[in-house]
Amino acid sequence: MIETIGEALDASWKLRVVCAWGKRDAMKSVRECVESYDVDLRTLVWTRGRDFPIARLDSRMKCPRCGSRRVRVLFSPPAQPGRIARRA
Repeated sequence: MIETIGEALDASWKLRVVCAWGKRDAMKSVRECVESYDVDLRTLVWTRGRDFPIARLDSRMKCPRCGSRRVRVLFSPPAQPGRIARRA
């Protein structure tokens, strides 16, 4: 089971972050933010460390477009599971 961003990098996972800001803010209608971005896991490991838990990533992200901290972190495993990438 993969629990850290270092393990996800070794397993060749892909990471996408999507803004989860909805169409409503309390009782007021607002424009929905649809920003999304493919995050480079190698850079994330450099900034957070190999042992940073995947479960805490969403609390550390912020949408660059609207400033919302409501984001979804989506991991995609590789097409061929079980293949471990070699470290450079």
